[in-house]
Amino acid sequence: MKVSRLWLQRYFEKELPSIEALSDVLTFHAFEIESIENDILDVKVTANRGHDCLSHRGIAKELSAILKIPLIRDPLREKASFTSPTQSVSVRIEDDAPADRYIAAHITGVHVAPSPQWLKNSLESIGQKSINNVVDATNFVMFDLGQPLHAFDAEKLQATNGAYAIGVRMAKEGESIVALDQKKYSLNPSIIVIADENAGESIGIAGVKGGMPASITEATTNILIESASFNGVSVRKTAQALKLRTDASSRFEQGLSPELCAVGMRAVVDLILELAGGNVLGIVDSYSRVQQKTTFAIHAKHVQDILGRTGSEEQIADTLSRLDVSFTKVGDTFTVTPPFERLDLTIAEDLVEEVGRIIGYDAIPATLLPKLATSPAISPTFFAAEAERERLVSEGYSEVCTSVFADFGERVVANKVDGVRQYLRTTLLPSLTEAYEKNLRNKDILGLPEIKLFEIGIVWKGGKETWMVGTADKSGAKEIALKPSSNLPGNYGTLPLSNTTRYQSFSKYPYIVRDIAMWVLGDTQEATILDIIRETAGSLLVRREKFDEFKKDGKTSYAFRLVFQSFDTTLTDFDVHERMISITAALQALGFEIR
Repeated sequence: MKVSRLWLQRYFEKELPSIEALSDVLTFHAFEIESIENDILDVKVTANRGHDCLSHRGIAKELSAILKIPLIRDPLREKASFTSPTQSVSVRIEDDAPADRYIAAHITGVHVAPSPQWLKNSLESIGQKSINNVVDATNFVMFDLGQPLHAFDAEKLQATNGAYAIGVRMAKEGESIVALDQKKYSLNPSIIVIADENAGESIGIAGVKGGMPASITEATTNILIESASFNGVSVRKTAQALKLRTDASSRFEQGLSPELCAVGMRAVVDLILELAGGNVLGIVDSYSRVQQKTTFAIHAKHVQDILGRTGSEEQIADTLSRLDVSFTKVGDTFTVTPPFERLDLTIAEDLVEEVGRIIGYDAIPATLLPKLATSPAISPTFFAAEAERERLVSEGYSEVCTSVFADFGERVVANKVDGVRQYLRTTLLPSLTEAYEKNLRNKDILGLPEIKLFEIGIVWKGGKETWMVGTADKSGAKEIALKPSSNLPGNYGTLPLSNTTRYQSFSKYPYIVRDIAMWVLGDTQEATILDIIRETAGSLLVRREKFDEFKKDGKTSYAFRLVFQSFDTTLTDFDVHERMISITAALQALGFEIR
């Protein structure tokens, strides 16, 4: 999520640290930072915190707790009160619809127009396009508080006896809708929709995107505002099925507190009245499944046992206060009630983690693990695999790890994400052969005279899992079952250590190979020729090696293979030809005869 430092500053009276300092604070106490651009942070909010931190308020609250800087105000702690219920609109959540709450506000007399500059700047700073004051107000509140909202043009709905009727239901078989992106989507009974019950037609895909039938235009004066809580799993499946992921769906997918609906509605109604005018006829609230408060106990000793003696009773109390977790304390036991938006705090260990990260993991002392009473048992299969691995490496084989998925097999993988290769493999050979063929084409750039590969892995065949050893070289590919070792050592001292001293990146561009052979003078060594080639060829020469040598009539002939490659572009024959001319000229100038 993109977060604006200027937007965050609205929550604080004290000047916030620099954007780089904020990045460091969040990285060490909360979330990774994907990038920093100007005064914008791209925060990688973890899935367990999507319900409260996919918002500027959420990030501001994190900074407040970590830096111990108070917020000027916290909208989530303010009472969201509404006017009397209206008779101009009704809401009905069907029993089978996975929705906890739906609030609808009816506002008349609004004036749709371009947004003020501050609102445009706020949205554009985080990559959002300004549309108009009403739509921008719903988007601003979503990015500010985390509650997705939507506005319908009420005049495009059908009224019965002067009243509108909103229904939250499952889509009908064969039903479709043209969404705001002007694309038509086919729906099915697993998808929640928002419907105009008087007309019997859907006007929005719940939690994902609104529909064109009730879209806001410059002519709109009469609107219905939606603030709802939909089941996260249902919204995620809908977004995946329709290939339609939006800012709203990405928030609903994480699961949002139904209590947040009221906060979001209060904020957006106030903002729309400020920006577009109008009168609130009333607000109707259908709260079918009320969120229950979570209360549990946490003991100071339990915190200290997990964090290595870190976390005094004073530190625990301070952390809870900074996170707005209400508590009572008896002895060393804290009975806590997390705020409604912190759906991730359900057991004592959740709060142990909070104490650790707020104090700072760097403050937790390093402690050696206790010595084991007995030596750990060695797996016969593991030991046999290590022994086979060492043997094959000593014979010049290189290890590969290929996919365990295959086009055919005995076991189908349930719910495979990409939908391809849906079976577990019954043999190593197809993928091992494929790896061999790919590497064979690249043996020159690898500097290998031949390709020899092996793989040690599991196959699923005959109703059981079997460890196999497969090899592939110029004589073909074959596999045998790995036999567990019966002669085990008393410790792990036989495990190999890598002796690799340097790694280097590889180019994604194709290489070109050229050979050059020559008669040399007297006792000229191959190293001398290789040095001349390297100095003359330039940086595009990435590999050079002798592949042939013979003597005749007292003279010596060397043949070298040269590999050229660029890290920036695809080489042409002309690029390499120019360098080969230079190499040839340099060798001839020294008296060597090019063959």
